[in-house]
Order: sequence, then C-alpha cells, then structure tokens
Amino acid sequence: MAEDKEEVETIRQIHTVITLHFVEGITQSDIAKRLNLSTSKVNRLIRRGRDLGMVKITIDAGPFQRLVDMEAALVRTTGLGKGVVTPSVPGNPDTNLQVVGRAAANELLETIRDGDVIAITGGKALSAVVENIAPDRAFDVTVVPLTGGVQGKYYTDVNHLATQLADKLGGRAVLLHAPLFAESREQRDTLMEVGSIRQVFDLARRAQVALVGIGSITTEGSSYYDLVPVPNPERDLLLSGDAAGEFLAHLIRDDGSVADSPLNSRLVALNPAELSKCPNTIGVAVGPEKVRPIRAALAGGLISSLIVDEQTAASVLASTEQE
Repeated sequence: MAEDKEEVETIRQIHTVITLHFVEGITQSDIAKRLNLSTSKVNRLIRRGRDLGMVKITIDAGPFQRLVDMEAALVRTTGLGKGVVTPSVPGNPDTNLQVVGRAAANELLETIRDGDVIAITGGKALSAVVENIAPDRAFDVTVVPLTGGVQGKYYTDVNHLATQLADKLGGRAVLLHAPLFAESREQRDTLMEVGSIRQVFDLARRAQVALVGIGSITTEGSSYYDLVPVPNPERDLLLSGDAAGEFLAHLIRDDGSVADSPLNSRLVALNPAELSKCPNTIGVAVGPEKVRPIRAALAGGLISSLIVDEQTAASVLASTEQE
C-alpha cells in the first residue's frame, strides 16, 4: 500500500514537472528552483514521463500542411526516400527557382558529412542551390563534376559551380577539364580514358551525395541541348524520338533507361546507372515542363530525394494517380 502511494506521488510529481515544462514553457532549472528539486531530478522526471507515454507532442504545420501532405504522398506513391515541396508563386518561375534552390541547399547541408564526396551536375537549378547555400561551419568535403562542361553560360559550366560550392562549404573541388559533348563516339572514348578525366569520374562514382538537375528537352533553356551545336537531323530525331527528358546530360526514356540516341554516345559524362550505388542522389527541378522528366527519373530509380515546387509536385502526383 505504501508503495502504491509512493508511485502515485511520483506520477503526480512527473505530471507537475512536464506541465510546467511543456505547457507553461518553464526551463528545467527554473522548475528545479520552484519545486526545490535538483535539475538532474527534473530531467529524470521528464524522461520518465516520456517513457510512461505521458508526453505526446503534436506538430501542426498550419498553412504549410498541404506541402507536408504532398511530400508524404510523393514518398508513398513514387518510392522516393524523401520529398521536399516548396510553395509556388504562380507566374514567377525565377522566384520558384530560388525558393527550391534554398530548400535544396538546406537539404544538402543536412545530408553531407565531413569526408564526403559530393558529385554535381550543372544547370539553372544547381546554380540556384549553390547561390543559396550558407553553412554555419566549414565541411571537409570534396566536390566533383558528374559531366563535362559547356562554356558560355555560368550555370552550364559545372567546374565553376563545383568550385563555388566547394568554396562555400570550406572544402575542395576536383575539376573536369573536358567538354560535355565530344565530336564523335571515338573522341568521347578517347577522352574518357585520359588519366585526369578518368580519375574525376572514378571519384564521382564513389560519391556519398549526388546533387543533380533534371532537364526537359522540349522547353527552351531547360537542358544542355539548347546550348550545344547539334546537327539538324539529330535535333529532329531528339524531339521526335522516345526521349522523355535529360539526366546527367543523357537522354532518358519514360522508364528512366538511357535512350538509344547517337547524342548519348558523344557525352563525356557519368552514365546514370553508375549513380546507383550513391546513397543520396538529390534531384532538383522546377516548372511544369519538368513533370515528364521527373516521372522518368522516378521510374528509373535514378534519384532518392526530390526537391520540387508545389505546382510541379501536384502535376507529378496527378499523373501518377491517373495510371
């Protein structure tokens, strides 16, 4: 009987402490002073209350609940490990790009660890990520390109982006001195065997984190194919063929496989399948033109996380539900 009374008083004390702490917002040290307890005793009582199930925390996302629900739906319906959905501003693609870039920058900072290799592509989305990254501390990381570069645009020069990202993170960049497109398959094969180029790609294959854009081939300014001299017969084939989008500069089909295109045979880039062992492949995309390419990347299991704006996420989910 005495033990029962002692237990009741302990539960009462636990209830008092957790009410003061979680409901009234009083610090543990102030609770200790008020109840004439030691701070360690207060801490033990709070921990005991948690163990007994007396503390239940509910988080209300408020106006962002719809985004939280969409993120959960993306994970549930597509097989993603994680989805991050940002608010869309209708009619403001540049604003949406910056908001997604900021979210992807935060996701990258939450993912990387000292000693990691980070492999990246070029593109407007990746440029927005690099622009918005602001770490609280330096990271001992190595940043490497996943593709050769295209000169003339700041966002397609992947060496420039790799250098900027490494500088902001406090790490180092290993650069790839090669064009994205070789003039022929034979030239591409020769370039891929150059020692310095092979070493960069070997490093990229061992990356713990890959940060990648997802390109559309049907909208101007949405992929590398607007910026390279592609002969007219090949460009016509590009638009009329079975390519659904672009990933690591490769034309990919709706199932995520690499399309049978002569353009792919000229690429100085890692093959999408070679990222399969990367534990964190973060895809970043903005805009309605990216819906089909995103679906293709998801179908092929090419990304483990997706950072996307609300309107694009809604379209991806709607097209998934129609199947």
